[in-house]
Amino acid sequence: MKVLFLGDIVGSPGREAVKALVPKLKKEKAIDVVIANAENASGGRGLTAKVAEELFSYGCDCLTNGDHTWKHPDVLKIIDHPYLIRPANLAPNIPGKGYCVLSKNNLKIGILNLQGRVFMPAIDCPFRAAREIIPLIKKQTPIILVDMHAEATSEKVAMGYFLDGSVSAVVGTHTHIQTADEKVLAQGTAYISDLGMCGPYDSVIGQEKSKIIERFLTGMPTRFEVASGDVRLAGAIIEIDAASGKARNIERVQEKL
Repeated sequence: MKVLFLGDIVGSPGREAVKALVPKLKKEKAIDVVIANAENASGGRGLTAKVAEELFSYGCDCLTNGDHTWKHPDVLKIIDHPYLIRPANLAPNIPGKGYCVLSKNNLKIGILNLQGRVFMPAIDCPFRAAREIIPLIKKQTPIILVDMHAEATSEKVAMGYFLDGSVSAVVGTHTHIQTADEKVLAQGTAYISDLGMCGPYDSVIGQEKSKIIERFLTGMPTRFEVASGDVRLAGAIIEIDAASGKARNIERVQEKL
């Protein structure tokens, strides 16, 4: 089976890229399942119920999140959607869930969302959360994909090796810059440090360049705005043996709108 895992969708340009290019990739690459990180999909930060439904209608089967999950309180209207997840290592007893098991094409696919702690808001340990949750998912399916939403490359790499052989893939999100370190680890887990973003690449990680540069120059608060130029879709296609859950291949994807 083949999974298309998309990096952070940034604002309306990112959504347009998903709308236009996901159907094309599904047909050309024989994609079975589409997963996307949507924590920046509404106005460049956060997710609303309307935008979540929009992304599902464009062909996304599951949406993951990150540190901007609660930016728009409106997300609470859809947080219990069966295929919308937020980081599993948030505080206990809060809305939503950290993993789901998706049924598609007579297969069950587990998706786990984690958030890093290095250079990120205070949060529970993602390594311990993974160790507790993965055995629960394995009771239903050997196919498990992990979105490691984190800033530090070292933390993402460590998670890849920590979970090697236990899951089908560990993919990084959050930094919006696609890395060139995709590989299948020794025990059959596909890995990449960051999938990149779906959005405007004539920008500073999706935002208007001038606004970001002004912030760096002055240190003064600046209202960021989503950029609009050079819109692309970025992520990876992961080929998985459905019986064992082991990854066969991982291929970076970056398509221009």
